[in-house]
Amino acid sequence: MKKAILLLSLLLALPVWAQRIEIDLWPNGAPNDNGLLPENERGANVGSISGSCVAHLTVFPAKNPTGKAIVACPGGGYTHLAMNHEGFNMADWFNAQGITYAVLKYRMPCGKWQVPLSDTQEAIRIMRSHAEEWGIKSVGIMGSSAGGHLAAMTSTHWDDHWQAYDASAYGIRRPDLSPRPDFQILFYPVVSVDAAITHRGTREGVVGKNPNAKQVDAFCNEKKVNAQTPPAFLMHSADDRVVPPENSIRYFQALVQNGVPVEMHIYPTGGHGWGYNDSFIYKPCWTMELSDWLRRL
Repeated sequence: MKKAILLLSLLLALPVWAQRIEIDLWPNGAPNDNGLLPENERGANVGSISGSCVAHLTVFPAKNPTGKAIVACPGGGYTHLAMNHEGFNMADWFNAQGITYAVLKYRMPCGKWQVPLSDTQEAIRIMRSHAEEWGIKSVGIMGSSAGGHLAAMTSTHWDDHWQAYDASAYGIRRPDLSPRPDFQILFYPVVSVDAAITHRGTREGVVGKNPNAKQVDAFCNEKKVNAQTPPAFLMHSADDRVVPPENSIRYFQALVQNGVPVEMHIYPTGGHGWGYNDSFIYKPCWTMELSDWLRRL
């Protein structure tokens, strides 16, 4: 009897997101490749890149959906992924607000920008393909640091028609569905690959070590904003020494100039990479401000 009570107590103590759905993005193999070997086949010559060559989506459906869904892209400088404090740890918070939340384990670009972009686009399509089942009306993209670059790239390059592959051959869910996010949330993002303000690892992940001017221009996301770019919520710390707040400021200015609704918060301190950590003293501020923005969206 005591064991049964203990088991029941443990089950009741499980977090809301104990019920989660795991989805492989490319069941028939991805349409592009970053050159990494599967984790169980790697030797000693993988360098500093620890990101997987397999994309995966973990979905936490809201019990009382309000219609919104979010695909989160954790950061990690395009070399690894901070899956917990910039990903999984936020699931309960979003679910409590009726938002279906998904964390994307995207593939590292390794100089091939098409690779992670195809992952975010497919993740958005997957969420839309389950709209009726999960009560979804709009799908947003969220990213932190390098994941913020990916989220901004997804928001500004969503109409790039670089896909030259047969959608049916790779098991793409509903290729007729738009990959354009309905909104974007960026935590201390690497918006630009301009050498003056970028994060070097993120820049190299997207355009390599010796890009030409055309390549740099293409992935300075602030230069690709137009009237169709989705509404944005931006967060940064003034004392961020890893990713200068100038990234968010330039993006904010570009969005305003193109008539795109945007809200930005730059907190006095906090540095970089705080995510959902309680140690960030402005956590009560950003959670309240983001929650309010999502309600008004």
